[in-house]
Amino acid sequence: MGPKLRKELGLLDVFCIASGAMISSGLFILPGIASARIGPSLFISYIIASFLALPALLSKAELATAMPKAGGDYFFITRTMGLSAGTIGGVASWFSLSLKSAFALVGMGAYAALIMHVPIRIVAILLCILFVAINIKGAKEAGIFQRYLVAGLFAALIFYIIKGFAVVDVNRFVPFVPYGKMSVFTTAGFVFISYGGLTKIASLAEEVRNPGRNIPLGMILSIIIVSIFYALVIFVTTGMLDPEKLYHSLTPIADGAQMSMGVFGNVIMAIAALLAFISTANAGIMAASRYPMAMARDKIIPSFFKKINERYKTPHVSIMITGVFMIVAILFLKLELLVKVASTFLILLYIFINIAVIIMRESKIQNYRPTFRAPLYPWIQIAGILSGCFLIFEMGETTYIITVSLAVAAFAWYFIYVRPNVKKEFALIHVVERITAKELTTSSLEKELKGILRERDDIIEDRFDKLISRSTILDIDEPLSMEEFFKRIAASSEKELGVSIDKIYELLIKREKESSTVIRAGLAIPHIVVEGKSNFRIILTRCKGGVKFPESEFPVNIVFVLAGTKDERNFHLRALAAIAEIAQNVTFDKMWLNARNTEELRDIILLAERKRAHSK
Repeated sequence: MGPKLRKELGLLDVFCIASGAMISSGLFILPGIASARIGPSLFISYIIASFLALPALLSKAELATAMPKAGGDYFFITRTMGLSAGTIGGVASWFSLSLKSAFALVGMGAYAALIMHVPIRIVAILLCILFVAINIKGAKEAGIFQRYLVAGLFAALIFYIIKGFAVVDVNRFVPFVPYGKMSVFTTAGFVFISYGGLTKIASLAEEVRNPGRNIPLGMILSIIIVSIFYALVIFVTTGMLDPEKLYHSLTPIADGAQMSMGVFGNVIMAIAALLAFISTANAGIMAASRYPMAMARDKIIPSFFKKINERYKTPHVSIMITGVFMIVAILFLKLELLVKVASTFLILLYIFINIAVIIMRESKIQNYRPTFRAPLYPWIQIAGILSGCFLIFEMGETTYIITVSLAVAAFAWYFIYVRPNVKKEFALIHVVERITAKELTTSSLEKELKGILRERDDIIEDRFDKLISRSTILDIDEPLSMEEFFKRIAASSEKELGVSIDKIYELLIKREKESSTVIRAGLAIPHIVVEGKSNFRIILTRCKGGVKFPESEFPVNIVFVLAGTKDERNFHLRALAAIAEIAQNVTFDKMWLNARNTEELRDIILLAERKRAHSK
């Protein structure tokens, strides 16, 4: 097994990466262009766009806490809709985010020209190389760098807002909606790209500490705070600048700063814009480079993309190739059209992510256990899908053609390279299985999710886990008397315990006569001591028809039988405590009775939250 990625990113890093990936051209260049489409009500469009981004944010937060793996969108789409959709999703994610980052570097041009005369593309390439080097050294170093960038950016924006409010002219907001109310919504689609980087932290989920808390909290805090900054900055800018100047400006924030603070303010906001572009590019390289690594892990692209640097524990090959692609984009591509295509891909991915949550929920896969669940399911996902379709509709014919062409190319790659060599189970098959009642699935997806959960929850296997991994599991449909049930237990454990069937049966009956082993409604834990040394076994059982214990008013459906030698008494007590802790979970009985097979029963115990002897 190769080296793993380090978990070095905390809540502040998540917040800064998500925020830094958002604030760039969407704030420092786009307001001038967008104002020409709508007028002074532009800040309302930005607020609406933030609400349109919410469904994808909540859905991706849920998926990222259930499957915190490198690759984000690609990983989620592949595990829900299969390798064909995953190939398109992976290419789309990498392509759109890399281009957005390259555009951010080139976008520095308009602002850098306010400070110094420099060959912008050369500077952009040098910065790209610098960020590649920082990211190869480690996510922690890139995350710390991101903190300083975002802190400096927020400080400059707060200064701008405070100074700007003093010179806002309310007359510039009349008429408020000169192009009709519908323009507010169509412009929301136009500025949607401003929130495009928000969810990209999901692609770094494998490197986040405590992802169940830090990912959703960091993303939600980010969209709230950044949305407030967007609305306030654009409101102030609209109130300061003459409409004709605003509509034709590529540096609207710097122009606004000059109105409120003179040349000094112009320079300060130009520097802030540079910080924003640098921040977006750095966060973009961090996130984009994880997509090729994730695709290589699944053998969708050649294996050298997944190499992890032995010293820094970062995907250095993937980072360098992402950097090369960005340099090519900086040098040769017409960015305006390609950014629109990148935006379309982002919206398409948002639609896929909302569909993915619906599929995962409806698949009823037991090991899909997000620590954060998107509220208002499925309505918020349906709203996200419909709003995404609306935004794509607004993009235009040329964008459709290029987007479809790239999607077809990705599918052709899947058909020629991936399909003949790779088979992977996905959640949609589980949904079809539920609808058709036919056996279509294996346990491969459940096993993969189990491994992810063990890594996410930092579960280190102790003796109890090892014992459960090889325990006998009885799954009985018909109702049984206690005597009939004990006979089956004795027959199934004779060889493992090295004790005769009759003796095991006798011990079980004797123990039950001493005091009932039914500890609560529906659950019994018979436990016996057998002859010998260093031997201990647990038999897990589910009796759907119920076992009738004499002292129990209701049939018992869940029985754990413990049998061990005298020298295992201490472990016997620890095993009893572990089972009691697991069984007290309010969802335990429902999960146990609804499990589809014996391996799902085993996973319920192995993945349960409990105190472990060797847990970190």
